[in-house]
Amino acid sequence: MFDITLGLVGVGKIVRDQHLPAIAETPGCRLRATADPHASLAEVPAYADMAAMLDAHPEIEAVAICTPTDLRHAQARLALSRGKHVLLEKPPGATLSEVEDLIGVANQQGVTLFAAWHSRFAPGVAEARQWLAERRIERVEIVWKEDVRVWHPGQAWIWQPGGMGVFDPGINALSIATEILPQPFFLRRARLLVPSNCQTPIAAELSFSDPEGATIGAEFDFRQSGPPTWDIHVDTDAGSLSLTQGGCRLSIAGQRVREEAEREYVGLYARFAELIASGRREVDVAPLRHVADAFMYGQRDAGEAFFE
Repeated sequence: MFDITLGLVGVGKIVRDQHLPAIAETPGCRLRATADPHASLAEVPAYADMAAMLDAHPEIEAVAICTPTDLRHAQARLALSRGKHVLLEKPPGATLSEVEDLIGVANQQGVTLFAAWHSRFAPGVAEARQWLAERRIERVEIVWKEDVRVWHPGQAWIWQPGGMGVFDPGINALSIATEILPQPFFLRRARLLVPSNCQTPIAAELSFSDPEGATIGAEFDFRQSGPPTWDIHVDTDAGSLSLTQGGCRLSIAGQRVREEAEREYVGLYARFAELIASGRREVDVAPLRHVADAFMYGQRDAGEAFFE
C-alpha cells in the first residue's frame, strides 16, 4: 500500500460528485486540505488559494487540480516547482503549450504529473483496446450527447475561451477513441455550431481518417434532452464492437461482454498512486490535440443564442 497526503485545488461539482468518493475509497490516500476562494468542505482545512494551503501544510505530497482550465497552468506549475506530485483534471490545460511546459517542469523536479483522462478508466475500455488491437478498423461512429443544463448547471466559464463548450464532454469520447483504436487518426473536416452569445460551440460534427483508410465520425451535442448518449461503435474486418453508456457496457459481435457500474475515478486515483510509487509521469495530449485541431481547422456556424 502506498500512502498519499493530498490537497484538492478547486471544490466544484466534479470534486463533490467524483473526486471525494474516489479519494475515500483509495487505500492510503488522505485528504489534508482544500484550496478554493469560493467553496470549502466542512471536514478539512480550507484556504483561498493553493500557495496558502501548501504553506500551511508542508506535509502535502500531491495535489489534484480541478479548477477551470484557464487557471490550471499557473497552479500546476507552482505545485510542481514545490516538489508536489500533480493530478490534472481533464483537459490538462487550456493550450498544448501550457501542458508541454508542465511536462518540462515535472521532468526537472523529478515528480509525477498525471493527465487524468477519467473516461479511459471506464469498465469496458481496456478490454475494447485489447480486442481491437488485432483487428483492422473500417468505420467508427462516436455519438456523445448530453444536456448542458444538467451536467454543467451555472458554469458560465464553459462558454468562454478555454472552456471548450461541447468539447468538455466530447474530449471524454476522444480520450477513449485515442486509447482503444490501434492507429492514430487525423481530422479531415469539422463543423462547429457556436451560439451567438457564446465563444465556444454547443454542437460539433467531426470527420477523421486513419492511415489505413478507416473513417471516423464524431457527433457532439449539448442540446440533448433526457438521458445522455455516450456511445462508440467500431466496425472491423472481424465484426463490430460497441462501447456504450460512456464505456460501462461493452458488446462484441452483438453479444454483451461487460456491463458494470461507473467507477472511473477510483481507477484514476489508483493509477495516480501507482505512478507516484514508481516515479513515473503520464501525460497524453492526444485528446486535447484533436480538440485544438477542431478549433483551428473547423468551420464555424453561428447558432441561436443560448440561455440557461
